[in-house]
Parts: sequence; structure tokens; C-alpha cells
Amino acid sequence: MSEEKTIIAESPNLTILQGSKRKNACVVQYSGAKLGKRYPLTEPINVIGRSPSVQIIINEASVSRQHARLVVIGDNVVVEDMGSSNGTFVNDLRTDGQNPLKDGDIIRLGTVLLKFFAHDNVDSVMHDKIYRMATIDAGTQIFNKQYLLDALDSEFKFSRTYGRDLAIIYYDLDHFKPVNDNYGHNAGDYILKESAALVKSAVRKDDILGRFGGEEFVIILPNTEARTAAELAERIRHKHESHSFLIEVEKDGQRKRISHRQTISMGVSQLKAGIASPKEFLEAADKKLYNSKQTGRNKVTN
Repeated sequence: MSEEKTIIAESPNLTILQGSKRKNACVVQYSGAKLGKRYPLTEPINVIGRSPSVQIIINEASVSRQHARLVVIGDNVVVEDMGSSNGTFVNDLRTDGQNPLKDGDIIRLGTVLLKFFAHDNVDSVMHDKIYRMATIDAGTQIFNKQYLLDALDSEFKFSRTYGRDLAIIYYDLDHFKPVNDNYGHNAGDYILKESAALVKSAVRKDDILGRFGGEEFVIILPNTEARTAAELAERIRHKHESHSFLIEVEKDGQRKRISHRQTISMGVSQLKAGIASPKEFLEAADKKLYNSKQTGRNKVTN
């Protein structure tokens, strides 16, 4: 495993962002490659650092391999530095020993900012303005293109550094333009959102689903080899094939619902030695998606 040195960070000028409240204790990343990523505090002790063995992995150069830990004590959470190179700060004050956290506190590890959301605030994180602006596609309520690209870049580097498997699924909706032409854009928007919800129900908690553009979507699958990725893609394809999309249309002055069948075509790519960049990785999956579309659609190519 890599033993690269931690970069000693300059102390930035910070604007402390106070926000709304939440329920299950968690932290949300407010800077760096995974801006907006949510880390639930599911363990009694949650270590943050670059090491792949910790509970919260932040692969940023100013973060130590084991930088700090968040200790859950009943409904309370304390943060404690673990001898890091750049220190741990809460609301720009360096921690000394265990520091109790309050809802909305900003934690700084090197140059990385995390915002803390307390146990009594579970739903608020999804309404947090910074989180949503940075990460969420308004039309489908899944991650947006920028978040996808940042996450893919981070996962690509992590996979190369530590030799961990990585796969992606690139897919789009078949014959989607006629949906907008025949039923209108409201129907098209509904199908995009419903499709995203179907996929979201199938992926695992560590997978990253996002809208790449239009009717194109990408799923990033950390720690996943090719066969598992292909099996997931096939399950998602079948979910669409068998799902009834109920579209509201107006006919003869009356509104009624009709059942629409919406299939998808998919390309699955595994990170291999010859792939030099995240862009090439996406292109490899896109070529397989293109093959699925050229050979009949409603299929998976891997």
C-alpha cells in the first residue's frame, strides 16, 4: 500500500456555514473531490483518514492516514485528533482531547471541511443547501454530472493507489425522444425520475448513481469486479423491462393514464491496466453502451 507523505496545509480563511438541523448523526463533506458526500456515523468509533482500513475514507493529500475519530456516545458525538500532521479543528479552533460536537459544527481536517449533523436531525441533510447545490440533479433527485465526475476521479485514483476493483455501468433510456414528442416533456420528466428511482432501489449503499446528461446515467461501483457489475446491470435492465410507467395524457379533452414500457441499454466496464484516466474509463463503458444500442437495445454489454 502507498506510504505517500501527508502535505502540510496552509490554514485557510474559513467562513463558518451554519445550517438547518438533522437526525441520524453524520458528517457531510464540504470541500475536496467528494464535495457533498454524506458519511453516516454507523459505528461507535468512526476513524477518518486516507487509509483504506478506516470507516470514513477521505483520500486528500492534507488528510493523514488516520487523522481523527468521531466517537458516538449515546445521542452525543465527540471528535478527537489522532496525532495528525495538520491537526483537527472545530469551527476553526484546534481540538485538544475530545471535543463535543453540536449540530452544524464545521470540522476541518487539513484543508478538508466536514459539516456535522446531529442525531435528532435525520432528514435535514437532504435539504441542506450546500449539499443539494453541489450534488443533486433537480430533475431526478440523484447525483448530478459534476458530482459523478469528481467521484469517479477520486475512486479511480484510490483504485490505482490501493489496487481495489472498480467498475462502472453507463446506460441510457431507449427511444426516449418519441416519449417527449408523443406525450410531452412532463411525461418525459416523470419517466426520467421514475427510472432513477428504480435504479436507486437496486444499487448498494456505497454505489454512486448519477445523471450524466439528458437520458444518460452512470453508476460507479467501488470494490466491484466485472461479473458482479454485469449481474447488477442485468437486474436493473429487467426491472425496467417489467415495470409499468403510468403516464398522464390528455385525449379528447380528458386526462387519463396510459401504461408505457421503457427499456434501457447498458454498457459495463471494469478498470483494467490499460485504462489511463477516468475519461478513458467512461469511454470504454460508452463504447459498450453503443454496442448494446446497435445490436437491438434493451440489453447489457460487458
